[in-house]
Amino acid sequence: MEHSRSLFIPVILGTTRQGRMSFSAAKLVTGEIVKQPGVETELIDITQLPLPTTDAGEGIKAPEFAAKMNRADALVIVAPEYNHGYPGLLKHVLDSCLKEYIHKAVGIVGVSAGPFGGSRVVQNLLPVMRELGLVTIFWDVNVSNVHKVFDEQGKLLDDAFIRRIDKFLKELIWMATALRYGRDNIQLA
Repeated sequence: MEHSRSLFIPVILGTTRQGRMSFSAAKLVTGEIVKQPGVETELIDITQLPLPTTDAGEGIKAPEFAAKMNRADALVIVAPEYNHGYPGLLKHVLDSCLKEYIHKAVGIVGVSAGPFGGSRVVQNLLPVMRELGLVTIFWDVNVSNVHKVFDEQGKLLDDAFIRRIDKFLKELIWMATALRYGRDNIQLA
């Protein structure tokens, strides 16, 4: 990969619940991104964003978050499955930006306490990603029975996830690279 600047692929931790096991998954993915040559990352925890709930959309845009989304070449969203869906506050955060996402890649890590590995949260997020202008990759990371994948300190207990994340990141980096080239070199008619 030859670029004048590194790809920037932040990881968004999409839940604000106390005791969230998704935090361990987000830290793991962030740690694997750091190992990729020519890629920078940052873990964005939505609990740390100053977004009010008294309004919505671009009316609540946080300048620092918007700047990171503008700089991003791709995103990883780590989202737990809550009652077959995604957390409402994740949607609230994502909706605060629009033009910042256009023609950028996104990969989703679904997390579940049950056996389906967040597949329903991934399924429900896909049309949202499209509407926001993001380009979804065709690999996901599904973390089933999250309490058996990480111990109480967040240590990974199943090394198979490293291979899954690697496959996921290879596709995300390829798509991010192709889309950056397109954004930089191809004018829309």
